[in-house]
Amino acid sequence: MIQLYNTLTNKKEEFKPLTPNILNMYVCGPTVYNYIHIGNARSAIAFDTVRRYFEFRGFKVNYVSNFTDVDDKIIRAGHEMNMSTKQVADKFIKAFYEDTDALNIERATHNPRVVDMMDDIISFIKILIDKNYAYVAQGDVYYRARKFKNYGKLSGQSVDELEQGASERVTSSELEKKEDPLDFALWKKAKKGEISWDSPWGEGRPGWHIECSVMATKILGSTIDIHAGGQDLEFPHHENEIAQSEAKTGQKFANYWMHNGFVTIGEKDEKMSKSLGNFVTVHDLLKKVDPQVIRFFMATTQYRRPIQYSQANIDEAQTNLTKIQTAFENACYRLKDADNSIIESRTSEKIKKYHDAFVKAMDDDFNAQNAIAAVYELAKYINVYSSQKEVGKDSLTALNSELEKLMGVFGIRLKKNVLHDDKIESMIKERDEARARRDFAKSDEIRDQLKAQGITLEDTPQGTRWKK
Repeated sequence: MIQLYNTLTNKKEEFKPLTPNILNMYVCGPTVYNYIHIGNARSAIAFDTVRRYFEFRGFKVNYVSNFTDVDDKIIRAGHEMNMSTKQVADKFIKAFYEDTDALNIERATHNPRVVDMMDDIISFIKILIDKNYAYVAQGDVYYRARKFKNYGKLSGQSVDELEQGASERVTSSELEKKEDPLDFALWKKAKKGEISWDSPWGEGRPGWHIECSVMATKILGSTIDIHAGGQDLEFPHHENEIAQSEAKTGQKFANYWMHNGFVTIGEKDEKMSKSLGNFVTVHDLLKKVDPQVIRFFMATTQYRRPIQYSQANIDEAQTNLTKIQTAFENACYRLKDADNSIIESRTSEKIKKYHDAFVKAMDDDFNAQNAIAAVYELAKYINVYSSQKEVGKDSLTALNSELEKLMGVFGIRLKKNVLHDDKIESMIKERDEARARRDFAKSDEIRDQLKAQGITLEDTPQGTRWKK
C-alpha cells in the first residue's frame, strides 16, 4: 500500500488511482531559456524516481511533463542571443534531453509544448469568460480569483493574506486594469516585437498558469491522479492551475499534489535559483562529475527534504555508490568459479528481507533514505557471501539481480566490469608467479605497467581481480 504526502490535505494518504494499476501523472517541466541547473534536475530526478517505483510496483504510468516555450524569459534570451523565440526554445529543449538522458531520467510519455496548444488555450479561456470567471481588460484577460471558492486551499493561505501579497507584487498599470489585485493573467496583450497569436481579444500570448492547465487536462483528462513540481510552484502557479481548471471543468483537478524540496547551496543554505545567480548547471557539472553519481546523490534523498549541494556531499555519494558497485562486481567475479547449486534457503531469506525493507520504506511516501539503507545491507551481504570459499551460481545471480532491480528504482545502472583480455590476464599470471617466488620487484613492475594502462588490481582470497 503506497502512501504519499498530499500537499492539498497536508497529510499522508493511501494512494488510490482513478483506474486500477494505472497512474496519470503531470509534472511541471522547465521554462526553456537556459540550461537546467541542478535545482531543476532535482525535481526531474525526484519524480522520475517516484515514477520508477510505481512501475516497480506494477503500475502503467502515463507521465506528462511540459516545456514552457512561450515566456518573458525566453523572449529576453532571444534578444540577448539574437535568436527567435523558437530557436531559443529548440536549443534548450535539445540540451534538456541531452542532460536528462545522461542522468538516466526516463523520457516522459508526452512532452507537450505551449506553441502546439494555442487553439486549446484560447478555447479554454473562452469557456472561463463565458462562465464569468474571467474578463477582458484592454486586450488582456484576467481570472477572477476571488470568485473561485476556497482559493488558497493548496497553499493554505487566506484570501486576505493573498490579497496583501498580490498588492505588493502588482504594478500600478496592472492595478488599473484589474478588478482585484488577486486576479491573474490568462492572456497578455502583445507588445511590439514580441511573439504573438490572434485571439478574440486581439494579438497576444497566454499567461504561464493557463498553459499547464490546458496541457494537463487535454492529455490526461479533467481529473488526474498526481500533479507534481517544486515547492516554489505551490503558489501561485499550482494554486492558479486548480482555480482555472476546476472552474472550467467543474471537477477536481488532481487528487494528489506532490512537491519536492529545494537544492540549497553555500554556507547560508540559500535556495539555488537562476534569479539569485547561485546556480550550477547540469550541463557544466556533467563535464566534471559522473552522471550516475549526480543521480545517486539526488535520488537517495526523500523527495520532500532539501538537498545541500556541496563537493563534500558529491564525494560522499561517489563513495557510497562505489561500495554498491564493488559488491556487484564481487559477485560477478565469483561466478567464474561458482558451482551450479540452487539458491540456498538462507540467501533466499536475505533477499526477501532486504526487498521487503526496501518496499516498506518506499511505500512510506518514497522514503529514499530508509530504502537505500536496505540496499546497503544487501550489498554487505553480497560481499560476505562472495568471500566464502564455495559459492553457488544461482545464489550469486539472484543476489545481483535483486541489487540491480532495487538500484534501478533510483535510476542507477550497475556496470558489469568483469573484463576478459588475454594480454592483461597473461601479465597478471606472470605477476602471481613473481609473487609466489617472492620476486616483489618484478611483481611491482608489472602492477605499475598495468596501472599506466588504467588497470587496477585487487588481490583477493580467490585470486587477483582487475578492472579499468
